[in-house]
Amino acid sequence: MAGRGRFITLEGGEGVGKSTQLTQLAEALRARGLSVVTTREPGGTAGAEAIRNVLMTGDADKWSARAEALLFAAARADHVEKLIRPALARGDWVLCDRYIDSTRAYQGGAGGLSDADIMRLHDFGSEGLMPDRTLYLKLLIDEGMARAHRRDDGRGDRFAERGATYHAQLICAFDRFASAEPQRFAAIDAAGAPDQITARLLAALQDLL
Repeated sequence: MAGRGRFITLEGGEGVGKSTQLTQLAEALRARGLSVVTTREPGGTAGAEAIRNVLMTGDADKWSARAEALLFAAARADHVEKLIRPALARGDWVLCDRYIDSTRAYQGGAGGLSDADIMRLHDFGSEGLMPDRTLYLKLLIDEGMARAHRRDDGRGDRFAERGATYHAQLICAFDRFASAEPQRFAAIDAAGAPDQITARLLAALQDLL
């Protein structure tokens, strides 16, 4: 019988290194003999990737926060049903680049929607599935935005292109979530060499290994 799968999410503002750390953390966990699935949001399944293309391209004001929340919820419902829950049932560890807390921060904290409304969508669409551990990568906003700008060669997606006030609001939202749920969230310093950051992530998962 397979061991219990674990659902781990990586969250944070723009340019904190989530994608790099997702790859390195997966390699480190596989080296410990674990079966690991990596994925992202929005995306991860054919249907969710199609919604991602709609969500991430175009002008910054292409969609309202309410419309974005509905689209994210639809993408997540497909992702959870077709990829995340089956992987966990097999005993895999699932590492996901963004999840419900990003919707709570981007469309809620920075977009003005209530957390209760976003969670109601999540309860319906994804049957309320929450991570075992959320690794919240923290970096100074200016440094993160500079990294994102270099990463995207100056052509960010709809969310990266929003102003400094928006990004400050979403970081405040992530901070609130982490303070409210210290057992689920682990705040990780995202400054320094990638291997150093991966070591911090592993330390934050030690009780689950």
